[in-house]
Amino acid sequence: MWILWCLKITHTPTLQPCIIDAASDMTNINPNLEALLFSIYCMAIFSLDEVACETMFRTRREVTIRRYQLGAREALLRCDFMKSSNRDCLTALLLYLMSVKPDVHPRSLTSILGIAMRTAERMGLNTEPANARHAALEAELRRRLWWALVLFDARIVEMSNGSRSATLIPTWDCKVAANVSDVDLRAETKNVAAATGHRQYPSEAVFVVMRTLVADCVRRAPSHLDFINPVLKSVASPTLVNASTESSRWTALEALLESDLLSCCDTENPLHYMTIWTARFALAKARFIQHLATFSPSNEEQRDAGLSYARTMLECDTRLMASPLIKRFRWSVYIQMPFPAYVHLVHDLRKRPHGAHVELAWKAIGDNSAARLLHSVHTDYAVEKTPHFPFFKILARFVLQAWAVWDQTTGGLQETPAVVTQLRLMLARVDQELRTRAVALEDCALGVDSADLGVDDLLNFDGFDFQYGPLSSMGASTFSTDPSQLSASLNDGQWDWYGSTWGAMPGQRW
Repeated sequence: MWILWCLKITHTPTLQPCIIDAASDMTNINPNLEALLFSIYCMAIFSLDEVACETMFRTRREVTIRRYQLGAREALLRCDFMKSSNRDCLTALLLYLMSVKPDVHPRSLTSILGIAMRTAERMGLNTEPANARHAALEAELRRRLWWALVLFDARIVEMSNGSRSATLIPTWDCKVAANVSDVDLRAETKNVAAATGHRQYPSEAVFVVMRTLVADCVRRAPSHLDFINPVLKSVASPTLVNASTESSRWTALEALLESDLLSCCDTENPLHYMTIWTARFALAKARFIQHLATFSPSNEEQRDAGLSYARTMLECDTRLMASPLIKRFRWSVYIQMPFPAYVHLVHDLRKRPHGAHVELAWKAIGDNSAARLLHSVHTDYAVEKTPHFPFFKILARFVLQAWAVWDQTTGGLQETPAVVTQLRLMLARVDQELRTRAVALEDCALGVDSADLGVDDLLNFDGFDFQYGPLSSMGASTFSTDPSQLSASLNDGQWDWYGSTWGAMPGQRW
């Protein structure tokens, strides 16, 4: 149920009777419901760690999730998902794609996500007049599903080699999610606003409401549209927080979220805790993107503001990653790796190794690395095994390069931070493992176990293989930490976040 709480793209009071009916007669289960259930199973296992999975299923997590993913694929094929206009079928496809995301290259995922987005557009989920023709419950679920698709697509596109074809744009008019709990939203409900009138905020959908409010501002923001397509700025209509400038818009949105949503949240409630810090992370990221779009190297005040936004991103992410409250929600946090904030701080530390900002920057980097990267060594989450992938190596090298400059500048008088020591050890271990794997691949003969459900099958629907080919050569790449060779990794000018291809690194899981 953790997955359903987070996404709210199903309605528990109406789904539960359907599950009971299906369990009583498995031979006549509706194909769309079958696909939805298998996809929910996939995401439920996806949210478990290795210990919890073995306790429940008596099998390894990787084996268990592969079995249910196979069932989900077959169920989707029985629904003829490429032609279907059923909301449950589309919901099942989205959940399935979320479950396979850590093991599939983002470029592969964008291709099949394109099918999901076209299906949603064909169904009219992006158009408010089409949604309004349905009953209040169905209309709200359609809106939530559209926003879930858009936000997942936007993030995957962002990770796919800087592609600019994301659907987070102002050319559609689907409303933001309503702040209403399932218990207040029933089949006979005529008006969503009336259903929320007697309930105290926040509702069960508080996380979804927060995400859609922020995303609605982002899709109309000039800095975002300048990157996607500047022509779209002419069709960007005002939002709920209309303001004269983009900066004042983010300030107004922050005030709205803090007063209407976050101030009512209970920090001991896992969903509320995640809502608070995800909202603050998202606002810092939006301001950071605006900073990159308008940054002037000669303006010291702007430079400090950019560093502040980057540090806030890392600090909010650390709050999320380090909290045991959101253990079952951590899968949703991993997809928002604040890599640009790391690079921005490291780039500035390299150019300005002295100053008041240095201590704050190293603290933010150290705390976040301990929570997100170093912690991964001691976990069994598939999405947390980042040290085995080249994306981790690039990030670790950037951090070590920045430390090398500061250490050289201070004459080696500074005490080496724990994060630097740990990253050096981890990189050495990863390099050794990669060499061992390379030797093993040369010495062993190729073989295929028909009982093994490999990663190559994850996006293979009835002969249409969407799996992107592996680029294993990238795994052996190395980056020097010698200060004299830093220009090979970070140039002297303002780094091009939009133009970078770090997000498309093969095997990366962020």
